[in-house]
Amino acid sequence: MSSTELPSVPPANVLPKVAPVRIAEGERLGSVELPGITLSVRSRPPAREGLPSALYIHGLGGSSLNWSALMPLLDDVVDSEAVDLPGFGDSPPPDDGDYSVTAHARVVIRYLDATGRGPVHLFGNSLGGAVATRVAAVRPDLVRTLTLVSPALPELRVQRTAVPTGLLAVPGVAPLFTRITRAWTAEQRVRGVMQLCYGDPARVSPEGFRNAVQEMERRLRLPYFWDAMARSARGIVSAYLLGGQHGLWRQAERVLAPTLLVYGGRDQLVGFRMAQRSARAFRDRRLVTIPDAGHVAMMEYPETVALAFRELLADTTDSADQGDTGEPDAQGAPGSPAGTGGGTTAENMRG
Repeated sequence: MSSTELPSVPPANVLPKVAPVRIAEGERLGSVELPGITLSVRSRPPAREGLPSALYIHGLGGSSLNWSALMPLLDDVVDSEAVDLPGFGDSPPPDDGDYSVTAHARVVIRYLDATGRGPVHLFGNSLGGAVATRVAAVRPDLVRTLTLVSPALPELRVQRTAVPTGLLAVPGVAPLFTRITRAWTAEQRVRGVMQLCYGDPARVSPEGFRNAVQEMERRLRLPYFWDAMARSARGIVSAYLLGGQHGLWRQAERVLAPTLLVYGGRDQLVGFRMAQRSARAFRDRRLVTIPDAGHVAMMEYPETVALAFRELLADTTDSADQGDTGEPDAQGAPGSPAGTGGGTTAENMRG
């Protein structure tokens, strides 16, 4: 079954009503109608007018809520919006049933073109990191900087702990998994997800756990939840197998925007060894490693990620003001992990 086949779920206009998504204090939730999709957008009012725009893209099975811990830490430097990709969060499925990485990237591009918010500081986690990489490669005019948290870029040797997630891409596995886990409670499912995604699940507060359970209960009532998961997983696998100029690693090499790469030492979904490969692929990059973080560093260590982005923003602004000659400075080559934003800085930020 290809990811472009029509989904076996009701059209968006006849989907059942479910509980509304949670909105954190200070956030707003709106929607934008585009041809073939309705896109839910979470935003925070900036601290002052005139700040540059930022756009955040979540990972597989996530939503714009995944960025709620990071956004308030940056509201004095960017005007933040986080999208729910089609079929996730509060966004209904796309009319064409296409959940490929290319389709998700096309949605982001269409949104930025329609709203005129670009160029933006673009953030992506996991699947969202692959989507953001593709956007930055094909539409450099829309991206000021690129921040990737454990991006889902192709791995030849995937971690054993990531195999079950990848199996969702196999036709028939999602319905089978649904039947096998029918008796699981929302609490059990959330604990399993946190065990997989967090470096230390104990860092999640009781309130955070309750909110996650409520969100899981809401998602499980959506008739298209597993379809969206399976098709998006299939889209990641397809993107991994795509070669030539459309391959994600080739597109990473084409990214012009200054890039911040954030990797967690306890990530069970994206191999920590991929940090160095990413650092070699992106031309203007800095690498921050957080040894105790898992797959969602912006949720586990939002202060660390915020500080790393602030450094990227400050250096990018300084380079633009002074005119970057491309020559190495006293700290090393521009964008080098040995420069101002590399693993050593991550150690310092962890304190």
